[in-house]
Amino acid sequence: MKIAISSQGMQPTAQVDPQFGRTKWFVLHDTDTGEWESLGNDQVLNLMQGAGIQAARHIIDRKAEVVLTGHCGPNAFRTLTEAGVQVVLGATGTVEEAVTRFRTGGLRPAAAPDVEGHS
Repeated sequence: MKIAISSQGMQPTAQVDPQFGRTKWFVLHDTDTGEWESLGNDQVLNLMQGAGIQAARHIIDRKAEVVLTGHCGPNAFRTLTEAGVQVVLGATGTVEEAVTRFRTGGLRPAAAPDVEGHS
């Protein structure tokens, strides 16, 4: 399974970024191979709107099956879930810690976004 985590840095030891759409980095972890990969999110940082949707498409293109993040708005949430990606909210600590909590059942997929969209 491939997991994408919003991150404040490029490494698994970086802190989880509470933002999904405007995070600077995603760290991807393949639970089958144990590999870690960092993915910049620069392409959306300066967008006036639609950052969450564009970040979600970036994650979908990387074939992630799960996203771990602090918070996620309705447009990104809908884009991810319509593509079959599970969204897990409330992730904190380091990227590695969040992955461990998810894999041991401490974090579960959300049923809905937890922040309002931007108009």
